[in-house]
Amino acid sequence: MRFERHRTFTFLGLLISLLILLVISFAASAEVGQKLFAEKKIVLQISDRDPLKQALVLNVANNLLQHYGPDQIEVEIVAFASGLRLLFKDNVNSDRIQSLTDNGVQFSACANTLRSMSRKLGETPALNPHAVMVSAGVLRIVELIDQGYVLVKP
Repeated sequence: MRFERHRTFTFLGLLISLLILLVISFAASAEVGQKLFAEKKIVLQISDRDPLKQALVLNVANNLLQHYGPDQIEVEIVAFASGLRLLFKDNVNSDRIQSLTDNGVQFSACANTLRSMSRKLGETPALNPHAVMVSAGVLRIVELIDQGYVLVKP
């Protein structure tokens, strides 16, 4: 009888430990912005100043969200070179960026490009508050590809 009670407590302890680990892993995934049940992971590259290309990358992100649903896809837009202008605070697409961010799209801004532009412009341009600074746009894309993201260059 005593052995059976010990086995029951051991099993319960093991079960509780597993549940705690599961909760911690879900929390950690959510903390870094990953969607636990995402079917697809897409990184969109914008490196062009052309307003039509900037609108296109936002359209693609929106179309992906519409097709898969915001909980089923992870989308990150990485802006570097002339494409960083998409993430300038005064860009005409600020409302669209807000809407996409509200639906889980992440925006990464290249710090190398920002430094270079700041030297040329004589001041550091203000960025959209939803832009997350990364050390280098291309390196961020490589990191995401290593994590299973598919690169799309609209």
